[in-house]
Amino acid sequence: MEPRRRGTRGKTIPWTDEQLRAGFDYFHRLHGKYPTASEIDEFEYLPTARTLQRSLGGLVAVRTRLSLSGDADLRTGKHSIKRAHTINARAHEIEELVYEYLVEHFGKPFVHREYFFTDDKRTRADFFVHDASGGFCTDVFYPSTFKNFLGCVNSKERKYAQSELRQYPIYFLYLNDEIYKERIVQWLAHKKKALPEKVQIIHWKDYRTMCSTRKRLTLT
Repeated sequence: MEPRRRGTRGKTIPWTDEQLRAGFDYFHRLHGKYPTASEIDEFEYLPTARTLQRSLGGLVAVRTRLSLSGDADLRTGKHSIKRAHTINARAHEIEELVYEYLVEHFGKPFVHREYFFTDDKRTRADFFVHDASGGFCTDVFYPSTFKNFLGCVNSKERKYAQSELRQYPIYFLYLNDEIYKERIVQWLAHKKKALPEKVQIIHWKDYRTMCSTRKRLTLT
């Protein structure tokens, strides 16, 4: 059965189990796994997570009823443990990538990793770089979906709200090529509260271009 495409307007037609199974199977063929609730919202061949919850009992209930393989509840069990390990490994990998690039470009003495910027020693930035312009701050993240991207940005905004680093440029650096710049620009244009003046959301490619324009310090 061909997967059903999600409608955008008009009277909602209930989804049949066959249509749901076709959508889940299609996602599995594309990604090698079944979707989480946030991934369903980005996938047009399944109803939204809200629709699943409101009309069908939620994602866990639907997966159980359809007897889809693997853990029915993706928030717990082996899937949750595997996901946590994957997220932690990926976070370490991308931080190493950024650190190596910054050290190569600005020099190791001028790149501070896990930089604490409050006296309580609990809140930190991923990187602070000293350069000829005074320095800049970077927080690195890899959002898996646009919904996850929004959550990360909101969290980082709160973290830096009272930071002493607000006097420096602050870059929220994301490294997922599937989070498209055009969508971010559109979201920013309609954001109720604009980002602080010195805060910028930036992709890895643009970040390297930015770094190339900044002059490094030299040891005397």
